[in-house]
Amino acid sequence: MIGIYDCFGYGPGYDVSFEERYRLIKKAGFDCVMLWWSDKFGRGTGYQKDVHFARNAGLVVENIHAPVHEQNSLSSDNLDGESVFQNYLQNVDDCFKNNIPTIVIHLPDDPYPLNSTGIERLRAIITEAENKEIQIAFENLRNIDNLTLVLDLFHSRYVGYCYDSCHHKNYAPNEELLKRFGNRLMALHLQDNGGKHDQHQLPFDGNIDWIKVMNSISLTDYKGATSLEPMNWDYEHLSIHQFLSLAYQKAKELDNMRMRLLPKSTQL
Repeated sequence: MIGIYDCFGYGPGYDVSFEERYRLIKKAGFDCVMLWWSDKFGRGTGYQKDVHFARNAGLVVENIHAPVHEQNSLSSDNLDGESVFQNYLQNVDDCFKNNIPTIVIHLPDDPYPLNSTGIERLRAIITEAENKEIQIAFENLRNIDNLTLVLDLFHSRYVGYCYDSCHHKNYAPNEELLKRFGNRLMALHLQDNGGKHDQHQLPFDGNIDWIKVMNSISLTDYKGATSLEPMNWDYEHLSIHQFLSLAYQKAKELDNMRMRLLPKSTQL
């Protein structure tokens, strides 16, 4: 399958409705979609209806992305810490109620190391996910120490890794993340490094070595979608139709590369 993140731009309040957006995503050729699960970043209320809209358009809902605005408070023994904890628990329940298999979560940045409070909150979230058979994929950012701690501590088959190619390039370029965590890979955020924000470009438009990245992915046991997480920040000259068409072409190229690089004994 080939997928894309749904909040890729076009209007500060998403001028193209999400119901129409999913129809355009499907028309461009994509099979699945990753949903932003919050009213932040200009999304506004009503985001939970997106599951219905996406499926009506013929798309598989691959995963949801948990809110990120309170992630560094996970270990805090205060109302902010309790808020992010309860939010993640609710997200797991939302996945269960909407039959969504996976949630992507940002662990705190490494300047906010996980303490016993944070670990116990994660344990409760993971227990809830296990009970409801929901996968939690923790994403790499400026959090490699916290990510390593959590993946080393929790060996549940419902706990894994979301690989973000641009975050890897920007924040941990010397770390072999797919070699270290590839056996836990549950989701992909493929984006290139460059442009006005040094992130969220379409593949092949920045400076990431895609042959290396896709080869590393092909050497894991990952069987999921080849999914992009771009923004239209450097593509404002393109209409949403043109942007999605270009995004699909580039995602398809990555997917073909991934298939060619698979060991023959494991080709899908």
